[in-house]
Amino acid sequence: MASVTVRNLPDEVHRALRIRAATNGRSTEAEIRDILETAVRPPERVKLGSLLASIAREAELTDADAELFDQLRDKTPADPMRFE
Repeated sequence: MASVTVRNLPDEVHRALRIRAATNGRSTEAEIRDILETAVRPPERVKLGSLLASIAREAELTDADAELFDQLRDKTPADPMRFE
């Protein structure tokens, strides 16, 4: 697991972090981990598979429609990339 060092953190910010951690019943380090995780991986983030499934539901596609798309899809292999 990676480690991160934060230099020159203002005293007021450190104090606010300690208070927030105590309020949430966590250590300051655990609170910082939670803040960072929430910032970079928000729970409302929609994953691609879920987004595609919701689009299909909104379009009211059936399994028969999906089979038809699969039959119509071009299945020929792509030509390899040429770097000439």
